[in-house]
Amino acid sequence: MSRLVIGLTGGIGSGKSTVADLFVEQGAGLVDTDAIARELTLAGGAAMPRLAAEFGPGIVAADGALDRTAMRQLAFADASARGRLEGILHPLIRQLSTERCLAAPEPYVILAVPLLVESGTYRERCDRVVVVDCPESVQIARVMARNGLSADEVKAIMAAQATRQQRLSIADDVVVNEAGLAEISERVRVLHAKYLALLAEKLKAGC
Repeated sequence: MSRLVIGLTGGIGSGKSTVADLFVEQGAGLVDTDAIARELTLAGGAAMPRLAAEFGPGIVAADGALDRTAMRQLAFADASARGRLEGILHPLIRQLSTERCLAAPEPYVILAVPLLVESGTYRERCDRVVVVDCPESVQIARVMARNGLSADEVKAIMAAQATRQQRLSIADDVVVNEAGLAEISERVRVLHAKYLALLAEKLKAGC
């Protein structure tokens, strides 16, 4: 990709959205793959005709959007369903996210990918990767409070994601999010200045 793209990832409850918003406040662009996935599965979304053809009308809500509850139930009952769903969505998400990174007017772009480690293909598209990190106990407490889930339910979600160690092993930069907003704001401010300097070097080199 011919511009500076910073991958942003972290486990559930780590505070990825907060950190992404702080980068935007500093002047970075933001391309969020979760938001793109939601856009693709709204009524009239580009993925809906293929999803309906693949899984049948039972996964289409009355308003024409993806019925997420029905889709989850189907994926639970049919082990192949998740892979088929991802086979439809992921190429579209990759295409749109690439186009939007290239078209963004900001100096550099934050490419937010919750499953960056797991996807395998996003790392090569990023100049650097920022991992938002916090202790697993903090993740569990945050998600329980935010989503009303039990500790076991949160642990099950975390078990399906990359481990904390796996995420940190691919990190170029880390934002530790277990203190207050002031601390992570300062860390983002420092990283923003660093990325502007990297961008200047890249432009000077003619990349």
